[in-house]
Amino acid sequence: MKEMDTGKLLKLVADDAQLSHAQLAVMLGVSEQEISDAIAGLEQKGIIRGYKALIDWDKTGHNLVSARIEIKVTPKATMGFEEIAYTISQFPEVETCYLMSGGYDLALTISGKTFKDIALFVAHRLAPLDAVQSTSTHFILKKYKERGLLMADAPRDEREVTSQ
Repeated sequence: MKEMDTGKLLKLVADDAQLSHAQLAVMLGVSEQEISDAIAGLEQKGIIRGYKALIDWDKTGHNLVSARIEIKVTPKATMGFEEIAYTISQFPEVETCYLMSGGYDLALTISGKTFKDIALFVAHRLAPLDAVQSTSTHFILKKYKERGLLMADAPRDEREVTSQ
């Protein structure tokens, strides 16, 4: 496949990972075998890292609390940002870990069953790390949009109409 076609393929898969190889082939004007080979190659190279469903946990019976944690770290001579981020990323609660510019160095998204679970994660797993200078935890109260998809229904106007 040409480089531009690979970019289009990646965009289509990123937007909807449920598209079949046959559908992708029609959309890109290539054979289904070319799509299968391209996707296998992209997976093997680590360009496609995985496929995950986007779940609206608010509509399920499962309790899930999410938080964004900002971390200021002091890199040591033997442990730079990469090693610190890798160490923190190994915790199963950590869903995302980003190196940031600005007032803090790393940004995490984590989930737990309760607010206390997240507080204990910060107190017992993050704070004790030598490189961690400070943390700031922000609990996610409602998700309106995630990974490009709307998570909230359109607001309804529930105001009563009164006439005088």
